[in-house]
Amino acid sequence: MSKKSNRRDFLKTSTAIGAGFWIAGNAQTALSKSPNEKIQVACFGIHGKGKTDSMNAEQYGKVVAVCDVDRLRLKLAAKLFKTEHMATDFRELLDKMGDQVDAVMISTPDHNHAVIAAKAMKMGKHVYCQKPLTHTIWEARRLGEIARETGVVTQMGNQYTSYNPMRKAAYQLRAGQVGKVKEVHIWTNRPVWPQDERRKRLSVVPKNLDWNAWIGRAPYRAYADGYHPFAWRGWWDFGTGALGDMACHTCNLPFMGLNMRDPTAVEAEHSGHDGDSYPSWSRIQYDFPELEGRDAFKMTWYDGGQLPPKELFGDVKLKDNKLARSGVLILGDQAKMYAAGDYAQDGIQVIGADELDVEYPASQGPDNSDERQKLEWFTGIQDPTKPPVSSFTDYAGPLTETILLGNLAVYKGGRVEWDAKNLKATSDPDLQRIVEPVIPDGYEV
Repeated sequence: MSKKSNRRDFLKTSTAIGAGFWIAGNAQTALSKSPNEKIQVACFGIHGKGKTDSMNAEQYGKVVAVCDVDRLRLKLAAKLFKTEHMATDFRELLDKMGDQVDAVMISTPDHNHAVIAAKAMKMGKHVYCQKPLTHTIWEARRLGEIARETGVVTQMGNQYTSYNPMRKAAYQLRAGQVGKVKEVHIWTNRPVWPQDERRKRLSVVPKNLDWNAWIGRAPYRAYADGYHPFAWRGWWDFGTGALGDMACHTCNLPFMGLNMRDPTAVEAEHSGHDGDSYPSWSRIQYDFPELEGRDAFKMTWYDGGQLPPKELFGDVKLKDNKLARSGVLILGDQAKMYAAGDYAQDGIQVIGADELDVEYPASQGPDNSDERQKLEWFTGIQDPTKPPVSSFTDYAGPLTETILLGNLAVYKGGRVEWDAKNLKATSDPDLQRIVEPVIPDGYEV
């Protein structure tokens, strides 16, 4: 029997042989430690968050291939993980490795998330992809469809989805903790990178950088300082601005608790932009209709120094009498809930009602939420009865669709009426080019 067949048989039957199961009375998962049974992982983007993701992959599986547009970092990563399999172009690596890889982790700039994930899933690879799941709304829907069609195990990197206090608060909301929700306010201290600026002068491509691979599926532009490795978030062609970067974290609580999907309209005001760089600040309001027994409500997003009116907080206990740099305020007709921090990690308060005692699906694993979420993905690969919460189809895709709709209104600078089922801006058909990008040949989704 071939090595390929042995690996596939192992992964399909891991539940039966006990490779992935929850140990009774223990928070850890009994993932197999045999070198021949470890999940073989290819990592795309190995700097910054990609480095953390790759190290977590090595903890629960085995990193057998690495891909990065920076050749120097690529060689260092290959040495760290003791592999000769490396490339600057994701297509080359996936084509080369074939059935030697079981799963991939994607930690690249936003614009290349979908093309890497789509190719990997169509090859039968399980996929962990950093937030936001995609660069555009249509790509988010499409990745969910591919995940369903292929049956692979997927997860988006909004790591505090595994944070139990957040999960508990979400299920309290479902149980009516604050009564009928009327308003949700979410804010962030981002951007912490340049936005609302002009392109810099063209310059020589650094020797170690594969610029064509970095551009990937985006419209081509010549190299200039200020894109790689971090400031790309502020450019429409590559990033998703403050909203796309942080809302997959800060919207987690209300999304899980209020089924915050399928908005009917979104409206934005901001500092202005030229269609190339995101504005320096924005305020975005979403209209959510009644949905599956949940009442209609409005959600307002604030970034770039914008904050909700202070009078909304009332009896909320603020640390040092200051609003957290980022957080969530949920207003109901009976009480309110305040969650401080990017991930609700700085405390969750219920004001105006006793806290409800609810049952919720508690996550298990290391104290570190990032490691715990990775463990959830690896466990799902080995045991299909334990799928990750933030899967592309059921959670991450719909969450990303909701979030990125706000950028559609930012691009227009006003109100957009939205047909969520068909992914159409009914009020502005010309915005469809922002919803569904033109993707060049060789980068199919």
